Amino acid sequence: MLSRTRLEHTIRTALTRSRAVVLNGPRQTGKTTLAHQFLSRQSPNYFDLEYPPHAQRLQEPAQTLQHLAGLVVIDEVQRQPGLFPLLRVLLDRSDAPGQYLLLGSASPSLLRQAGESLRGRVETFEVGGFDLAEIGALGHYSEAAAMELWLRGGFPRSYLAATNEDSLVWRHNAVADHVRVDLPQFGINIAAPAMLRFWTMLAHYHGQIWSAAPPAQSMGVSEPTIRRYLDTLTQTLMIRQLQPWHQNLGKRQVKAPKVYFRDTGLLHALMGVKTMTELLTHPQCGASWEGFALEQVLRIAKPDEAFFWATHQGAELDLLMLRGRQRIGVEFKRADVPRITPSMRIAADDLQLDALYVVHPGPHRYHLSDHIEAVPLWALLPGP
Repeated sequence: MLSRTRLEHTIRTALTRSRAVVLNGPRQTGKTTLAHQFLSRQSPNYFDLEYPPHAQRLQEPAQTLQHLAGLVVIDEVQRQPGLFPLLRVLLDRSDAPGQYLLLGSASPSLLRQAGESLRGRVETFEVGGFDLAEIGALGHYSEAAAMELWLRGGFPRSYLAATNEDSLVWRHNAVADHVRVDLPQFGINIAAPAMLRFWTMLAHYHGQIWSAAPPAQSMGVSEPTIRRYLDTLTQTLMIRQLQPWHQNLGKRQVKAPKVYFRDTGLLHALMGVKTMTELLTHPQCGASWEGFALEQVLRIAKPDEAFFWATHQGAELDLLMLRGRQRIGVEFKRADVPRITPSMRIAADDLQLDALYVVHPGPHRYHLSDHIEAVPLWALLPGP
């Protein structure tokens, strides 16, 4: 298992200033493994609500939790919604001795319950699969490792599989489990065959501006139904809907979101791509790399807000990141030596960008103009 030192440090720091921390993310992204770095599963303060003996111990949660001192870990916390009001009371009591690390699968109910009951009382962190910083051994970049992360995705069991075939089998099973097991457990009533068909169809829309009409017509359902399918996969952190930025520029601007798979390993499984050779020759190779690079940039940069921008006249910007009063633009070009395009100049001027980075897979970093710089994806990695 790869070390996730930075994430562990982030959680430890949060626990020094907050009495409760929530780790939210899809299943199998390593939340439980992270929790074991803080507290042993054998500890009486550790509760895994998918493990019947642990769940039984929390049948009377008030009697159990109010006397526990030190760190208390509750895994799969969304399985017992009644805990949230109790945790709010315990967190508000100055004499309650416990501190809480709450782990939950990425379900809409978890986000709603935590938001309603624990607002202002907890810090919440999203735990995804491995990223470039984690597989790069604390910042030492490996092109082969990065290519494997792009192909297999960041889910630990997929990325660390012995072979590409083993990885692909795991990913197919993960997709099937999500629609047949996870979504019903989250209280989402969508027929598994319909969701699986939609998810597979969605692979062909990766990186595109979203329109519900074509998939609705193809599946023979209404556009609101298709939008509900998309929102469900977004809420469970499988899909990212990158919202458009629009302001009064005197131009007609695109107002529909772009859709991206958050994990390219799952994208490739649904595309039927098995090997790097197949990926590099696939018509959607460029779109796949754009989505992969976009996720890496967002995880490394951690902007306050993120958008894309496009006009009906053809100007566009792949990513607009806001941090404080700064506006940072990012273009993704799968080319060893990218160059300035008219669209980049229009975006830089119209959006009044403080900087524009052209992220590419090549080895060199260089300036294209005073405010536009070509940056290899690996150069975005934080230092050790």
